[in-house]
Amino acid sequence: MPDVQPSDTVDPFEERLTAGLRHAGDAFETDRAALVTAGALKGRRRLLRRRNAAVMGGAAGIALVGIGGALLLPSGDPAKAQGSAAASTRASAAPTPVSGDALIRTLERLLGDGKFTNAEALGTDAGVSPYVQLVYDDGKGASAIGVGLGRIQPGSDEARQVTTCPAKAFTPYDACGRSRLADGSVVMVLQGYEYPDRRVDTKWWSAELVTPQGQHVSISEWNAAAEKDAPITRPQPPLSADRLRKLAAATAWREAIDAMPADSNPPTTPSSSSTAAPLSVTSMLRSLLPKGLTVSEAGDTDDAEFGYLVVDDGKGKSLVQINVQPDMSDVEDQLFGSDAEVLSDGTKVATHQGPGEKGGAGVVMWTVDTIRTDGRRVVISAFNSGAQDTASTRKTPALTMKQLREIALSPQWR
Repeated sequence: MPDVQPSDTVDPFEERLTAGLRHAGDAFETDRAALVTAGALKGRRRLLRRRNAAVMGGAAGIALVGIGGALLLPSGDPAKAQGSAAASTRASAAPTPVSGDALIRTLERLLGDGKFTNAEALGTDAGVSPYVQLVYDDGKGASAIGVGLGRIQPGSDEARQVTTCPAKAFTPYDACGRSRLADGSVVMVLQGYEYPDRRVDTKWWSAELVTPQGQHVSISEWNAAAEKDAPITRPQPPLSADRLRKLAAATAWREAIDAMPADSNPPTTPSSSSTAAPLSVTSMLRSLLPKGLTVSEAGDTDDAEFGYLVVDDGKGKSLVQINVQPDMSDVEDQLFGSDAEVLSDGTKVATHQGPGEKGGAGVVMWTVDTIRTDGRRVVISAFNSGAQDTASTRKTPALTMKQLREIALSPQWR
């Protein structure tokens, strides 16, 4: 069966959740660079792997929601907007389960002619999100393929993130597109790589679809019989971007999602009367840049905790990323050792200059990490490349350590 281990390729920046850092401080004591990287991003599900791995389940203990398969719909029909009606019909009664065997038969039918091996699935009554995965050979080489099913809050930040193409500054890929279907569903199709540093040329193509009713279909395919540690069997995965898009829109997956037990604690939709969101970290970072820099790429303008910019002072691209985390006092001792500088107002400052951590040739990482007395942590890093996994474009980052320090200590972060 496909060997799915999403955490192996996740950028530590994107893997780390704030709560995880607070309860794992001991793991970060010996490596400040790793700490900074691990602590820089809170729950960015637009991260490639976060989109495609959500739960641990099944006898093999594989992370399954979001490993996904791709296929060609035999009729080419667009998905029908029947999910919400079916869900409403079943609202007053327990849904009829869809078995794992039924999911396997559905995937094989949709894929059409070919050889199928190593099929595995969990149905809708298994207690975790349902999935189906198998190895498919259309005569041109074996490919690991899977489909993960689940629910997501319509209109939520998470729904937006999982259907948004990732930033190339963090995730290399060949192509990515986002489109809206006639029924209002949004689907993102990405053609990328299993390993961001391309140490093995295994290709990973995926699709993420979210319907207006919150049905979430996540599919993936590789040009090998397993996600990792398997020989490349073909130049490209078997299913094109268009076929992936059609697979994600298949009605059968929505019907299976509707057969999942209802969530006893569904998330609530934010009230329209809620207070306005704070200024995004990316926007704030841009306002604090020293003069003489041009911005060629910018992070999410809705994110209030993480941001990044790719800047150039005329000497080459330089990635600058920043994370603002409130209420970090409970791990202050782990984050800032006895050698940290203490300012007159009690703010602690730690600095680090060292090599990059994502394989880019000659890349260096300069970091200033700060924490205020109220527990607000601001950590900023700059690189001498436009992306951490590509070769350096200049000798040093575009911002000096002094400039990074001034940005991190700016009173505007309060």
